[in-house]
Amino acid sequence: MTDENSIDERRTIVLTGASRGIGHATVKRFSAAGWRVITCSRHAFSDKCPWPMGPEDHIQVDLSDPENLGYAVQEMRKRLEPHGSKLHALVNNAGISPKGDDGQRLDSITTPMHNWRHVFQVNFFAPIMLGRGLFSELKNAGGSIVNVTSIAGSRVHPFAGTAYATSKAALSSLTREMAADFGPHGIRVNAIAPGEIDTSILSPGTEKMIDDIPLRRLGRPDEVADTIHFLCTNPSSYVTGSEIHINGGQHV
Repeated sequence: MTDENSIDERRTIVLTGASRGIGHATVKRFSAAGWRVITCSRHAFSDKCPWPMGPEDHIQVDLSDPENLGYAVQEMRKRLEPHGSKLHALVNNAGISPKGDDGQRLDSITTPMHNWRHVFQVNFFAPIMLGRGLFSELKNAGGSIVNVTSIAGSRVHPFAGTAYATSKAALSSLTREMAADFGPHGIRVNAIAPGEIDTSILSPGTEKMIDDIPLRRLGRPDEVADTIHFLCTNPSSYVTGSEIHINGGQHV
């Protein structure tokens, strides 16, 4: 424990979408490596994903509400002050993919426009709002941003809807733009594009896709978390503007 006038020297990550799947695994990976993990999700802190100081380092935020997100950024900046206002990593993992009333895929003809705007606010606008809002803290630390895109951003997917797919394609493009803009300030920006990862949110029928994956299996959340950790640490110090495919070769 440190006194109120001392600086916490731990590296710090802000992670959105931390409550399940890839986010859950990323929390565990960074916490095990000694990082301070500040999580953000629309849910209150869950004791299903415990780590030291967890409840105190969780921010409940509605990424679909720009005003609420603005307040959350101010809270994040306040919580980073004990770290000398330094943020070493921002991982934009949160994402939504709405379905039809019967769980069907919503395509470019059937997706209601208000749904499309809602998806883009969470999946595309929130990451740049967070990157800009936490720019000073990232610059102070020479930090790293990782945007979580998707294989659906580069090919039509049987389950992921059009709004989700196009938002992830836009996020991939944004990653390149951010890398060019943030790089001169010492901030690296990369993306990871997961394929079929074995989590509780997989769509029914995903197992039938395994025959089309060269490695013939689903990915594990910890494999994705390890790649995120790589992009936030020194082994990737000269990597920026890249998008790493984590899909067992499904994209080839």
